[in-house]
Amino acid sequence: MYKLKVVTGTDLAAGTCSNVSIVLVGVHGESDVHQLPHQWSNFISGAVKEFNITVNKDLGELMLVRLSMERYLNFQMDPWYCNYVTVTCPKGQRYQFPLYQWIFKSVEIPEGKGVVITKNTHPVLQQQRKLELEMNRETHKWKVYAEGAPHCIDVTNNDLQNLPPNDRYSFQKQASFGSTFNSTGLEVKLNGYALNTDSWHILEDIHLVASLRRSQYSDIVSKIWKEDSFFGSQYLNGLNPTLIKKCVEVPGNFPVTDQMVAPSLGACTNLQKEIQNGHIFLADYAILQGVPANTINEKPQYMATPMCLLWKNPQDQLVPIAIQLSQTPGKDVPIFLPSDSEFDWILAKIWVRSADFQVHEAGTHLLNTHLLAEVFSIATTRQLPMGHPLYKLIIPHFRYTLEINSFARTSLIGPGGVFDQASVTGRGGIPVILKKAMDEVTYISLCLPDDIKGRGMEHIPNYLYRDDGMKIWAAMESFVSNIINYYYTSDEMVKEDPELQAWVAEIFKEGFLQNKCSEVPYSLGTRASLIKYLTMVIFRCSAQHAAVNSGQFDFYSWMPNGPTTMKSPPPSTKGDNTMETILKALPDVNSTAAGISTVRILSTEPMDRRRLGEYPNERFTEKTPQLFIKKFQQQLSEISKCIQERNETMRLPYPYLDPSQIENSVSI
Repeated sequence: MYKLKVVTGTDLAAGTCSNVSIVLVGVHGESDVHQLPHQWSNFISGAVKEFNITVNKDLGELMLVRLSMERYLNFQMDPWYCNYVTVTCPKGQRYQFPLYQWIFKSVEIPEGKGVVITKNTHPVLQQQRKLELEMNRETHKWKVYAEGAPHCIDVTNNDLQNLPPNDRYSFQKQASFGSTFNSTGLEVKLNGYALNTDSWHILEDIHLVASLRRSQYSDIVSKIWKEDSFFGSQYLNGLNPTLIKKCVEVPGNFPVTDQMVAPSLGACTNLQKEIQNGHIFLADYAILQGVPANTINEKPQYMATPMCLLWKNPQDQLVPIAIQLSQTPGKDVPIFLPSDSEFDWILAKIWVRSADFQVHEAGTHLLNTHLLAEVFSIATTRQLPMGHPLYKLIIPHFRYTLEINSFARTSLIGPGGVFDQASVTGRGGIPVILKKAMDEVTYISLCLPDDIKGRGMEHIPNYLYRDDGMKIWAAMESFVSNIINYYYTSDEMVKEDPELQAWVAEIFKEGFLQNKCSEVPYSLGTRASLIKYLTMVIFRCSAQHAAVNSGQFDFYSWMPNGPTTMKSPPPSTKGDNTMETILKALPDVNSTAAGISTVRILSTEPMDRRRLGEYPNERFTEKTPQLFIKKFQQQLSEISKCIQERNETMRLPYPYLDPSQIENSVSI
C-alpha cells in the first residue's frame, strides 16, 4: 500500500473538476495507472488530500510520478495547479515530488532531491529531463524585440492571454494590479488632467496631480528638490545610482576652469587638487546623443545630453559645481554654475534631471533589470529541468517577470503607450537608447562589487545603495556558495554539467548577443565562477530592481525632479531665464499626469508578494539546503534591522534595499 498526499495550490482558480490519475515510477519499474477518487472537494483550491493505492510489485526507490488529467463526464477540461505530491512507501520511505505548476494534460514530476545530470544518471530521469526541456522549448521561444537589445519571449499577437500559463500573474495579483491601474487612470480623467494640454502656470499646482496619491517621501522631495545637496545625493541614493563615477580628469569637451568653480570650492583648494584627492565626480549623459525626440500634443519635445561635475565637500555632501547641457562646447553652450542666477541654475539642474529620467528608465531600469531578468527566465525554462538544483535555486526569482515585461512592451513602451504620450524618448527613442546601453553592459557593470570598484565609488561617504547592496550581495553569495558546494563537489562537475553549460551559453547568445567584449561568461569552469554568476542573476532580479524601481513615485511624483520631457530647447545663454521660462519648458499638464500616474503604478507592488529570501514553494526537499535557506533568511533579517534603525535618523530615509521591502523577482 502506497500512501499519497496531493496538494492543490491556493489561487482561486487552482482547482479542477477533471479526473486525475497517477503512475509511480521507480528504479524497478512503474505502477499501473491509478485514477484518484473524484469528489468535488479533492482538487479544489487549497485542498490537501490523502489517498491509498495498491501496487502489486516492488518499485524500489521512486524517481518520479506521472500525473494525468481527463475530462470528467461532459464537463469541460480545465487546468489544475498542483503544488506537490508526497508518497509514503510500504516500508516507510517518504518521497516528495514538488511541482508548483499548472497541469493541462499530463506531467512527469521528478523526486525532489536536486540532481546534477551525469553519465550515471538513471535513463528514466535522463529521458524525463529531455522531454521536459523539449516541451518547454516549444512554449518558450525567442524573438527579437529591438535591434541590439536582449531577445524576449515570443508571444502571439503580443497578447498577455497567450503567455505560458505558468508565467502569468495569479488571480489575486492580476486583480490587485488591474485595480491600481484602472483607479489611477480614472482619477486622472475625473480631475480633468488627461485632456489638458496647457503648460503649468504655477509650479505649486503640480501638487494637485501628485496629491491624488501621496507618499511620506514624495512630500519631502517636493520641499527639498532645489537643494544642491539633494540633487547630488540622488546620484548615490536615488533611482539611478549606477551612473556616477569618480573623475580622474575633466573631459576635454567639458571646459571647466578653476575660475568657474572657485566660488564653490573656496580659496583653500582648486579643481586639480580636488581631483587628486578623489573628491570630484562626473555624471555624463553622452548616451542620449542621437536619440530622436518625440512630439507630444503636436508640439516638438527636446532632450539635452548633459555633463555634470560634482564635488564631495568638507561636509561630506555631494554637490553639483558645473553643468554643461551639450556634449559639444561652444559659445551657445554655456557652463552653468551655482554662482549663476537662481533660475539659470534651477533650470540647468532640471535639464539634468530630465536626462537622468530617460537614462534611468530605458537603461538602468528597463534594460539592466527587466529585460535581463526575462532572458534569465526564458533560458532557465528552456535549459534547466525542474529537477536541477540550479532551477530550484533561481526559479523563484523569475516569478511573474514575463507577464510584467509583456505588459510593458504593449502598454508602456509600445505604440500609443505611456512613453509615446509623456516622454521625450517615446517608442522611437527607447530602442535607440537600449542599443547604446547594451554596448556599455559588461560583466563588471552587472556585478555590484566590481561595478563599485570600476566606477571608483568605494570610499565616498553616504552611498547607501553601495552599503546596503554590498551587504545583500554578500548574504546572497554565501547562500549560493552553500548550495553550489553541496551539489557540486568539484570544479570538474561544473565543467561537465551539460544543462548548466547550455543555460549559460543561451543567456550569452540571446541576452548579450554574443558580445565577447562584454566579458559576460559563455561557459563556466569552476564552482567559484558559477557562484559569482548566480549571485549576479539573483541580485539583478531582486535587489537591483528594487533599488531602481521602488522609489519612482517618491522621487518622480514631484515632476520638476524628473521631467519626462521638455518643451523648449536647452538654454543657450545665461541671465535671461525666469520662472516663466521654466514653466514653459516643463511638460504639459496631461504629460505630467500620465508620468505621475505611471510611476505610481510601477511603485505599487500588487498583492501576492514574495519578499527576498521567502521560498514558500518547497523545491529543495533535502534538509541541508533547507538549513541554508534559513541561514540566508536570518542574514537578511539582520540586514533589514540595521537599515531600519539607520533610516529612523534620516530626513529622507533610504528603504529601497531593506530586504523586507525587496521583491524576490521583477514582477512590477
